[in-house]
Amino acid sequence: MLLAGGALAIGTVSGRAATSLTGAVTRTGHQAAPPKAPTSLPMPTPQPTSTGPARPSPTGSQPPAVVPTFNRSARSIDDPTSLWAVVDKVRPLQPADYTPPDLVEVPVPHVWQPMLRAEASNAVVAMFAAFTAETGLQLQSQSSYRSYGTQVDVYNQDVAANGQAFADTSTARPGTSEHQTGLAIDISALPGNCSLDPCFGATPHGQWLAQNAWRFGFLLRYPADKVPITGYGYEPWHFRYIGADLATEMHNTGVTTLEEFFGLPAAPGYN
Repeated sequence: MLLAGGALAIGTVSGRAATSLTGAVTRTGHQAAPPKAPTSLPMPTPQPTSTGPARPSPTGSQPPAVVPTFNRSARSIDDPTSLWAVVDKVRPLQPADYTPPDLVEVPVPHVWQPMLRAEASNAVVAMFAAFTAETGLQLQSQSSYRSYGTQVDVYNQDVAANGQAFADTSTARPGTSEHQTGLAIDISALPGNCSLDPCFGATPHGQWLAQNAWRFGFLLRYPADKVPITGYGYEPWHFRYIGADLATEMHNTGVTTLEEFFGLPAAPGYN
């Protein structure tokens, strides 16, 4: 039977005294030793729970990631056949009567039949198509490649009409014109609106070109705030093809003239 507190009673029906295990009497009359308390077993050490593959021990700091930088010497800025050739009032073409080797007709709407180097021509076609798709409006070519002889005529006409001082701010002297490289194009709206006039920059056509021409490899060559650098007044219609890589880099860095990007002297006037 169970006693109070849970002790187990041991006895006989003859009435002999029963005792608990803590004070049991043997049949010989000697008191039995109390039972030993159970020995405590050591608690197992908790093991960390793995939630994924074991990570390797660190072997040292990792080298910093290498950030690629734009290679400004990847193309020549002196060779007239280079897409990066810089032509301004202090950097004339060499030779002065240079003719591009791969001129093609540009299949876009135009005032005068445009001709450009093949890569620039393809880029113009893509840019005009994107402009129409995105705005529902149209662009046209106003002027593009001009030979040395043609530039002689254009410059002399400007001098005759406006004087040499003014002509030198608006028309390149023969041998110093970007148009002679076959990489420059003057663009206007179709139908014409502010053609070859600074007000073109405020039209939807001029604003789109200023914001998006870089996507197609073109640079607005003569910005309004860079006259002391380029030597020409604001021409929001004049775009120069420099290739997608350079155009993207200049757009991302916010540099707006070739002279500044390549660390060249400003060209406010002729030497």
